[in-house]
Amino acid sequence: MLTIAVSKGRIYDEALPLLADANIIPIDDPKTSRKLILRTNHPDVQLVIIRATDVPTFVEYGAADLGIAGKDVLIEHDSDNLYEPLDLNIACCKLMTAAPKDAPEISGRVRVATKYIKTAERYFASKGIQAEIIKLYGAMELAPIVGLADCIVDVVDTGNTLRANGLEPRELIMNISSRLVVNKASMKMKHQVIQPLLDQFEKTLAER
Repeated sequence: MLTIAVSKGRIYDEALPLLADANIIPIDDPKTSRKLILRTNHPDVQLVIIRATDVPTFVEYGAADLGIAGKDVLIEHDSDNLYEPLDLNIACCKLMTAAPKDAPEISGRVRVATKYIKTAERYFASKGIQAEIIKLYGAMELAPIVGLADCIVDVVDTGNTLRANGLEPRELIMNISSRLVVNKASMKMKHQVIQPLLDQFEKTLAER
C-alpha cells in the first residue's frame, strides 16, 4: 500500500490535477465524505486527509510514504528525516510581516504574534531586531488590534483579510509553495513505485 498525506482545502484541490496526471484519482470526495482515508482508482494507493501541520510528521514517522505540504510548514517542522525532491509550485502565497496601517516601522524591540515561531525568530534576528514571539494558532489579525502584539507574521494570499482588519502587509519574508516530501525508508523500500510517480510529477511540472 502506498499512502499519500495531503491537507484538505487549497493544497488538496490544486494537487488533484497533478495526481490525475499520474493516474491517481480519488474515489471519495473529502468535501462530501467524512472519511479521513480516501480510496483511489488503485486498490494499493490511498490518500490520508490531515491537518497541513501534521503532514511532515506523518511522512517522517512512516504513517505516510509521501506527503504534500507548504514550505512554511516544512520549515517549522525542521527535520532532516524527509526527502524533499520536488517543488510542486501549487498553493503559492507569501509569508510576510503585517502591522496596523498607521504603525511606525519595526525596529529595536517588537512583540510578534504568529504560528511560525522558528521562521519569525530567524527573520527578526537577521534584522538585528529583538522579538518577543507570541504563539497563536489563528485570527492573527486580532493581535495588533487588541494590543497583544505590534505586528504579525502570517501567510498572505490576496491581503484582503489584513485590509479588512485595518492591517497592511509590510515585509516579505519568503515566497511559499507546496512541496512533495518522501519518507526516507519508503524511498528505499518502495522505490519501484515511488520513482515513476516522482518522474510523472516532474514531467507534468515541466510542461506547465
